[in-house]
Amino acid sequence: MTGGVEIAGVGLHPFGRFGETTATELGGSAVRDALADVGWSPDETRRRIGAAFCATAYGGVAAGHRVLGTLALTGMPIVDVEAGCASGGAALALAATSLRSGQHDAVLVVGVEKMPKGIIRSSFFEPWREQAGLAATPAYFALRAQRLLREHGLTADDLAALVVKNRRWGAMNPDAMFRSEVTAEQVLASRVVSAPLHLWMLCSPNEGAAAMVLRRSDHGVQLAAAALRSHLPGSVLDESTPLAGIDDADITPPTALAAADAYEAAAIGPADLDVVECQDTDAARELLSWTELGLCAAGDQPALLDAEARGAGRAGPAINRSGGLLSKGEPLGASALGQVVELVRQLRDQAGERQVPGARVGLAHTIGRGANASVTIVTR
Repeated sequence: MTGGVEIAGVGLHPFGRFGETTATELGGSAVRDALADVGWSPDETRRRIGAAFCATAYGGVAAGHRVLGTLALTGMPIVDVEAGCASGGAALALAATSLRSGQHDAVLVVGVEKMPKGIIRSSFFEPWREQAGLAATPAYFALRAQRLLREHGLTADDLAALVVKNRRWGAMNPDAMFRSEVTAEQVLASRVVSAPLHLWMLCSPNEGAAAMVLRRSDHGVQLAAAALRSHLPGSVLDESTPLAGIDDADITPPTALAAADAYEAAAIGPADLDVVECQDTDAARELLSWTELGLCAAGDQPALLDAEARGAGRAGPAINRSGGLLSKGEPLGASALGQVVELVRQLRDQAGERQVPGARVGLAHTIGRGANASVTIVTR
C-alpha cells in the first residue's frame, strides 16, 4: 500500500453570481472538470471512485447526492460535510483519511455553494445574538481589525495596501469575481462600513464550486497534510462567539493550532513555503492570518506587503496569488477547495500570469463559524 495521497485531478467553476444556475449545476461543472483532468473514462470513474465528500454550508439536504446524481455517479458512499468556511478543508481531511487507512483507492471531493446576498446569516448564532450584533458581522470584523492595528502597529494604509495586492492578482485570475486593479486611494474612498473597514476591504459572499480527485499514489502533487482544529473557549474576539468572553491574548487561536498540526504532519515549517492561500474575509483577517500561520511576526506584515504589493521583491512566500476572497468572493463550501485548486495549479506550473516560479510547497488556510480552522499543505 502506498503511503502518499495524490491530488490527481482538479476542477473549478468560476466564483461570482450566476443567476438561475443552481448549486447542483455549479458542482456538476467542477466535478466534470476534475474528472477530465485525471483523464478517466466514465466507466473507469465509476469503477475507481470509492466514496465522495461534499462540502457545503447552505446547500441543503443531500447536496452531494444531487450533484453526483446528475452525473450518474451515485451508489458509492456520499457524505455531506459542513464546517463553515472550513467545510472544504474538513471534507478534504476526511477524504485523505479514507485513503491513508486503505478504505478506498480513490475518492472525490466537491465543494458547492450559492450564497444569499448581503451579510452572511448563520443558524449557528441564536436569533437574539444576531439581533444584538453579537455574531459574525462587519462590526465584529471591525473590532478585530481595530485590535490588530493597535497591537501590531499597523494602519489603515496597510489594510488598503493588502486590498491593492489581492486585487492586482485577481485581475489576472479568470475565475475571480472582481477582475480589476484598484488603488489605495480608491479603497480608502469606498464607504466606511465599520471603522476601520471600508467596503472594498470586505469580501463578497457569492456562488461557485470546486472539485478534486484524490488517489493513493506517491507521484504528482501530494496532499502532505490536512488539519482541522476548533477554537479554545474564552476569547472575546473568538470566531465562534464574538463579544462573549474575556480579552485574553494568551488563548491560542484555532488557526495556530491547525497550522502547528499541519506543519508537523508535513515535516516542514513556514520558511519552506513557496505559495500560500489564506483567509481574507476582510483585509485585517489576512494580515492577522500571516502571524497565526507563522509567516511573520506581529508588526512585520509591512515587509510582506512591500514584497507582494509594492514590488520590493519577495520576503517570504507568495500570498493569495489567486486574488484571495477579496477578488474571488467567498462561496463557503467551495472556498477552501478553491484555494487548493490554485495551489495545485501553482505546483504544476499552470497558473499563467500568477505563477510563482519554482513553487513546490503550498499552504491553504480557512477559518469560519464554529470556529473551525483548516490548514492544508501540498507538495511536489
